[in-house]
Amino acid sequence: MPRFRIPRSIDDAVHPDEMALLVYDMQVGIVRQIPDGPRVLARVLAVLGAARRAGMRVFFTRHMSLPPALMGASQYRMGMAWQKVDRPELVKPWFLRDSPGFALVPELAPTEGEAVFDKLAMSAFEGTPLEFALRDCGVQSVAVVGIALEIGIEPTLRHAADLGFLPVLVQDACGAGHLDAAERSVASLRFAGDTLVTDVERFCELLGRPPERRPGSA
Repeated sequence: MPRFRIPRSIDDAVHPDEMALLVYDMQVGIVRQIPDGPRVLARVLAVLGAARRAGMRVFFTRHMSLPPALMGASQYRMGMAWQKVDRPELVKPWFLRDSPGFALVPELAPTEGEAVFDKLAMSAFEGTPLEFALRDCGVQSVAVVGIALEIGIEPTLRHAADLGFLPVLVQDACGAGHLDAAERSVASLRFAGDTLVTDVERFCELLGRPPERRPGSA
């Protein structure tokens, strides 16, 4: 028998000392592209508030564009797909550092004890210190909220599982640009079985439990 705890449900997984919250790409220029952006923001704020009250570690990501002179083939392909143009010279770098759209929405202002990582890829782990930071703090699982579920959150959850973390999707605190694609992402994650899926109400309820009521507590 293993000598370590194996979380099998969301009730088992939510331990503030062993879990981190990742707020994915809640940037001005992204939130305003989502029809239900205000609803998603309200639910992200609810999760963030509960995580902060529980003392959970919190990380934010921002998607970053490079100037055209520094963009490579993959970035141009991504830009053409997102912006629905057929020539690279038509791509506009939407998320240049310090541009208005690059900033996190002001309601989510990180505290001094929280970190913001900038990235070029879809997975929050690719090209950022996120994995190092989580392992260095002894984090075992990562809960993800933000935008967009079908674009970057699904790859982040899969990457987390590949790295040995337990991924948790707070589904109704995630926005999507294409609802059908987002539903397919969730169905695929459920089928693979690596990711636990929950909602804001249940997640916040579990974060509010006294330590002695959490599975595995002494």
